[in-house]
Amino acid sequence: MIQFPNCKINLGLNILGKRSDGFHNLETVFYPVSLCDALEIIPAPEGVFDFHTTGLEIPGSHKNNLCVKAFQMLKADFGLPGIQMHLHKVIPMGSGLGGGSSDGTFALKMLNDLFNLELGKNELTDYARRLGSDCPFFIENRPLFASEKGDLFQDIALDLSGLFVAIVIPEAHVDTADAYRMVIPKIPEKSLFNLINLPVNDWKELVFNAFEKPITAKFPSVGAIKTSLYGAGAIYAAMSGSGSAVFGLFDNPPKIDRQFPQCFTWTSNCL
Repeated sequence: MIQFPNCKINLGLNILGKRSDGFHNLETVFYPVSLCDALEIIPAPEGVFDFHTTGLEIPGSHKNNLCVKAFQMLKADFGLPGIQMHLHKVIPMGSGLGGGSSDGTFALKMLNDLFNLELGKNELTDYARRLGSDCPFFIENRPLFASEKGDLFQDIALDLSGLFVAIVIPEAHVDTADAYRMVIPKIPEKSLFNLINLPVNDWKELVFNAFEKPITAKFPSVGAIKTSLYGAGAIYAAMSGSGSAVFGLFDNPPKIDRQFPQCFTWTSNCL
């Protein structure tokens, strides 16, 4: 079985306050984008577990990979047989695009289908919450307003399928925990839930990412990329998640590759 875990971008992100469990309450809009990794899982004899990767190098031990953790969770509850798992990594780590969360969540869904576990959406969402805060979004994998830890969802009528998204990845790697330490929580005057219903052309002055200002102060290249995307004709540009990826939304396919020789750049239709 092969599937292609896609990434997401955050259309605005407000940090509202610190929670008693150590996490933060936030509000954001998750939007799926067609930049993907590739994940293959095939059955193997009992007791065999093989996980290997190609593509971008993934730092750290494989035992910390969310795909591996997804398998171990379901194995503990359902006694799964052995598997071979191959992850081809395209979505850069530490970019705020949720690639690791997507990989782990797709692994849950694939294992559910491969071994006929008959887990419903709510049960898969509970497992995804155990993997990480962004993971439940990829169970739904459609435009959603997210609140609390980013795992409580509300439907929104948002369709960007007529636009193009360019994603630029600076060389800077942003640690999520450090990013949260740099942000001062604040309740916005207007909820993102309402602002996101405005025309995209109005977002530039109204829809912001709370992480962007402190991250740009530490990594000026982030701000420079955003400025360049607007210069290339973006109707909206922002940093995604806790960074460092910066994306721009365009009416037409942008020609920007030569502007960012030190960066990874993808341009594709929004889903």
